[in-house]
Amino acid sequence: MKRQKRVAAIHDISCFGRCSLTVALPIISSAGIECAVVPTAVLSTHTGGIDGYTFHDLTDEIMPIAKHWKSLDLEFDAIYTGYLGSFHQLDIVSSLFDLLGSNDTLKVVDPVMADNGVLYKSFPADFPKGMRKLCAKADIIVPNITEAVLMLDEPYQEGPYTADYIETLLRKLGEIGAKQVVLTGVHFDDKQLGAAAYDCETGEVEYSFAGWIEGYYHGTGDVFGSALVAALLRGFDLPEATEEAVRFTVGSIARTKAAGTDIRFGVNFESGLEELATRLNIKTR
Repeated sequence: MKRQKRVAAIHDISCFGRCSLTVALPIISSAGIECAVVPTAVLSTHTGGIDGYTFHDLTDEIMPIAKHWKSLDLEFDAIYTGYLGSFHQLDIVSSLFDLLGSNDTLKVVDPVMADNGVLYKSFPADFPKGMRKLCAKADIIVPNITEAVLMLDEPYQEGPYTADYIETLLRKLGEIGAKQVVLTGVHFDDKQLGAAAYDCETGEVEYSFAGWIEGYYHGTGDVFGSALVAALLRGFDLPEATEEAVRFTVGSIARTKAAGTDIRFGVNFESGLEELATRLNIKTR
């Protein structure tokens, strides 16, 4: 039996609301991959449309956790980051890449900070510059359209988009420093929505789409990113992993819409884990 793959997931914990670590841990684990966690903060719920939530900052715990792991000689096949709440956390995680990573460690950064043309209100206007620096150390970055244009210091444009516009964004994002880019929120019409996978070395772009489902569903970026990381570590190449992540995310949204669940509570990804595990376990490295 091959050695079990191991991921370090660096996200906050929203105790209710299905996002960040409460999404990453089960999705990655379902693929037979060990998921070690570095919690950056603990919240009673996520912050999207829910008032009165509690918040406890864990910035001071991040590096001690990493140093303890280093003392145990733990090795990681991937380091996967999501929401990071401050410039200080960006700097710490950048150092953590060096401490825990190796030349063989896949570094995946989801630059969670904005959506629908707007930077999250908890961030200062210059935060995208700090996120860009972290993305420069990644192997793969997974921004949405808003995060992409903020890091590129360009104006936000509403879709539908053209292939020329998307591929220009991808090339510019590739210049930040990552080897590969997955851009989410891509749509060329009002019927399909998906993502574009870009290899910075070859210049190849491949698209993955699924049927458009109306509404804004919280936590879908974390669902997508976690499924992408899981698929990559199961041996799927970037376009294949992107296809699996799109399929799984849209399926989760569809189940949630059909059930009429409060969209603030996240999407029903749990009911799709068995199918995801079956699909991802087709391949092994």
